[in-house]
Amino acid sequence: MDWLIEPFLLGFQQRALLGGLIAGVMCSAVGVWLVLRGMSFFGDAFVHGVLPGIASAVVFGFSPYLGAAVAALAMVGGIELIHRRTSLKEDTSIGLLFVGMMALGVAIISKSTSYTGSLNSILFGDAFGVTASDLVAQAIFAAVVIAASLLLYRPLLALSFSTKKAQTLGMRPKVTHALLLALIATAVIGSFQAVGTLLVFALLVGPPATAALVSRTVPRMIVTSVAISAVCVWAGLTISYYAGTAGAATMALVAVALFFVVLLITTLTRRAARA
Repeated sequence: MDWLIEPFLLGFQQRALLGGLIAGVMCSAVGVWLVLRGMSFFGDAFVHGVLPGIASAVVFGFSPYLGAAVAALAMVGGIELIHRRTSLKEDTSIGLLFVGMMALGVAIISKSTSYTGSLNSILFGDAFGVTASDLVAQAIFAAVVIAASLLLYRPLLALSFSTKKAQTLGMRPKVTHALLLALIATAVIGSFQAVGTLLVFALLVGPPATAALVSRTVPRMIVTSVAISAVCVWAGLTISYYAGTAGAATMALVAVALFFVVLLITTLTRRAARA
């Protein structure tokens, strides 16, 4: 059993594990609704949308959490503005801001003297550089996301299956949608330190999508997604230790690879049952 324990003997390794687990819980709790509502493209764009805020924080020396929050608000505001003031569909506005925000972030970070290192840190995270204060901040973000997800469970459930029915039930789908966007922003902002803005998308979509393959109810899907996230974080860091690969990238890769493994197993099982 030593090979299971060895990757987590040192303090920075333990903090990487804990930071990844907290990020996984946050992303899974929100990612379930992204998958159910078919908003994966929006999630991808949103992850890139916070890049200018974090880049500005690095260059000008203020809190990256504040920068990410401002950038997230700008992203949502831009999408709504284009969608309401033009005849273009929402995916067009998302695509425009997806490219624009990422390009702006790279342009801002290029002003930094340590351009390459700063960009890599923002995009891919620094799993083994997570500090105790980062964990405290992550825990606060996670508490907010989990509490809000529990309070909004019924409105989010109704919104995921039928906007009209949610409106008929008096659940105010527009407000619920706005709160879901706020939850996504909170999860992304709380996770980028541990897994990076680019790779957080794998935890937002990978575990919930995998859970959807084996779950018949939403509560079971949420619980399964959280469990899968924990496995992906642990397995990713373990593989990273022995293979000498980047921790955040390996966690994301495991999340995606596990989806295809489960998809293959479920497909073969169904074919066998039919036969």
